[in-house]
Amino acid sequence: MPFINAAFTNAFNLLLESSVYILMGLLVAGMLRVFFDPAFVSRHLGAGSGRFKSVFKAAILGIPLPLCSCGVLPVAVSLKKQGADSGALTSFLVSTPESGADSIAATYALMDPVMTVARPLAAFITAIGAGIAEILLGRSSGQQIAPALPDLSCTVDGCCDGIDCDPAIHKKHHSFMEKAKAGFGFAFGDVWADMAGWFFVGILFAGIVMALVPEDFLGKYLGGGIVSMLVMLAIGIPIYICATASTPVAAAFVMMGVSPGAALVFLLSGPATNVTTLTVLTGVLGKRAAAIYLAAIAFFAVALGLALDVVYAAFGLSTKALAGQTGEFMPLWLKWTGLFVLAVISAGPVYRALARRFSGKKPENACAADLPGCGCSHDSCKKGE
Repeated sequence: MPFINAAFTNAFNLLLESSVYILMGLLVAGMLRVFFDPAFVSRHLGAGSGRFKSVFKAAILGIPLPLCSCGVLPVAVSLKKQGADSGALTSFLVSTPESGADSIAATYALMDPVMTVARPLAAFITAIGAGIAEILLGRSSGQQIAPALPDLSCTVDGCCDGIDCDPAIHKKHHSFMEKAKAGFGFAFGDVWADMAGWFFVGILFAGIVMALVPEDFLGKYLGGGIVSMLVMLAIGIPIYICATASTPVAAAFVMMGVSPGAALVFLLSGPATNVTTLTVLTGVLGKRAAAIYLAAIAFFAVALGLALDVVYAAFGLSTKALAGQTGEFMPLWLKWTGLFVLAVISAGPVYRALARRFSGKKPENACAADLPGCGCSHDSCKKGE
């Protein structure tokens, strides 16, 4: 059928263009894992570092971390137990799933340099706004949680718990190559295993949209303005989609004529909001905090979407014309190599995801934090944080 052929052709082209950049993003994510001091996060998100300063730090720290809205939840629970300030926690919960090294790379591959910069910047602004709103409008339940010892264990092989061993001595335990190897394993194992299925679903959905919807249809009704933003907000809020998987969908929308601002609304609201996130957030911080979280994301997503459309219009830029052009600088042989490597590392995770889906069994490494609807392979989940 022509429709099926067109859908798969579109999906394959998107995958070919993004494969190398996805691998690059995963590599950065893995290196962040092993070369990023785990004590640094807990030390700078506590109330002792300053109410507003901790919000700023949490927004910065969350931008590059490769955690989806489900995977970040057990980390947030752990940070709360460690005494993290509620404003910083809200900020971290917004910036982390909305961005990430892998999703930024995918944005550069499938969209354009302006959107590549605008996306993490918008996530940063939204996170700060949500965190400050929680500080000013939220209220404490009055129940103080005693700070727990943070997880400072060795990120390479767990040889040191970070408490009973001298950090200066532990630095000598592993060479640069050992850390790099562990980073590779984390990136192409844990991180990609958690998002591979969703990414391919996003790629396929993008191909179907491009094949099914007339080229000028979305542009006619979602070409800009407040209505376009609200429609994309209504689409993004209820669904569960990670930042990387949302990228090809947003790219497809742009190619169909959707304004860059409307696409940004989807990229901000989709990864950060879903029923699971709001349910857990209600349990951890309360109903008021969950409402502030959702309202802040909605407000800043729409406001920043409108602002981005103004920027594109002011400079006479066309997102539709620029979309995917960065991939033209990548040699064809390198794209095919990237696609082959991506296919190899995806075979196992996709097979296991399909097996779990059809068998109905709960994955062995489901979140130990007992988060509803969350089954992922993040280290934080395995450790029961």
